[in-house]
Amino acid sequence: MAPRKTPSHKTPTVKPSSAKTHPRRTAPAAASGPQMNLAESPLAWLARRTGKDGRALVDPTQLAAGERLRADFTRAQLTPRVTSRWSEVSGAGTPEAFTDMVLAAKLRVSRAMTAVGPELSGVLLDVCCFLKGLEAVERERLWPARTAKVVLGLALDRLAVHYGLSGVTQGRARAPVRSWHAAPEPPQA
Repeated sequence: MAPRKTPSHKTPTVKPSSAKTHPRRTAPAAASGPQMNLAESPLAWLARRTGKDGRALVDPTQLAAGERLRADFTRAQLTPRVTSRWSEVSGAGTPEAFTDMVLAAKLRVSRAMTAVGPELSGVLLDVCCFLKGLEAVERERLWPARTAKVVLGLALDRLAVHYGLSGVTQGRARAPVRSWHAAPEPPQA
């Protein structure tokens, strides 16, 4: 079937769409962090799963602590490279080549690993930063099955304490009632 031709004296009219167009909003540069895909994170996968008791395997506080460590690890440029970097700047790898943000992120990662301790920091780096699954961690370390989940939970709890994160809020039971009263208006004559 051949397409219908429009006579030359008639031009087709385009109806305006009823959908409103919204201008794109861009995030401020200071608020943007490293781009991460939570779908690839084993920690986010564990946070979506529940145990036999119905609770999440990783609670929101632990997830926030682990993702904060991962963000600092990424900012510190500690992730391994898969390919060669051909556009390397001369002098890279020297302290002068690092920005203040990279150095501060490295310091935060170092302090977090020191706070967690040498016993638990390895499993945190493997799962949160190198994105290894729990089975791979157990296989590499020759641990029995399902022990990496317990060790990871302990490490994430200690990391959350280091970051000052808590699952509960504490404070006064009630805030005092405060009100403002305006002076009465004089009667109108």
